[in-house]
Amino acid sequence: MTATGSAGAPEGVAQDIEAPVAEQATVGPLTGDPAIVGVPTFVVGSVMLGLALINYNPAVGAALPIIIMATGIGQLVAAVWAGAIGQSAVAAIFGIFSGFWFSYAALVAGLLHGWWGVTPAAAVHAVSAFLISWLVIIGVLTLGSLRLPAAFTAIFALIDVALILDLAGTVNGSSGLVKAAGILVFCFAAIGAYVFAGSLSVATGGQPFPLGRPVIVLPGLRERSACGGPTVPARA
Repeated sequence: MTATGSAGAPEGVAQDIEAPVAEQATVGPLTGDPAIVGVPTFVVGSVMLGLALINYNPAVGAALPIIIMATGIGQLVAAVWAGAIGQSAVAAIFGIFSGFWFSYAALVAGLLHGWWGVTPAAAVHAVSAFLISWLVIIGVLTLGSLRLPAAFTAIFALIDVALILDLAGTVNGSSGLVKAAGILVFCFAAIGAYVFAGSLSVATGGQPFPLGRPVIVLPGLRERSACGGPTVPARA
């Protein structure tokens, strides 16, 4: 992969941050905005997860059809699409969340049916280990997203806090903390819906929504809008 940026940007990084406007205007099977699929499928799974965490539907397994068939597959499709057009950072994001949703579905289904040999007494530790593992990688993703549009950083930060609250509620047996985690899930789902609306606006010839500037912008690089619109020069 050849870097397209300047100012000593690592190979592959500038390609995600800077793309010629003419290239983005090209229409073809390997162009477009993967977020148009990845973000709404993420949102619908998040809403379903939030409903499960606030105990709207006590049947935990009821969330699995949406999480597997819509969210997990949708994230995987978006990751492959992003990788095919050279957006490695976007591919990493959707690939990570594809793994999260599929592994969550596998954990819940396995615990319900006893597939993994986890006894009821060990279930709390199994769920806690799952939450800790994903908290680590999504925490790293949050730090790495500071050069991405601010809306994405906000989503990842809220996911971190929701995982912490869910972990604390699981360890301490506190339904209040778990419900608080569910409320935060609705919050980052709302930001995701905002990002999707912006992507849809751009895809239909409209303007990108605000919150497109990264939290950190390196001098000499160019930034992409939050919704995959044309790049604009970065300001110091």
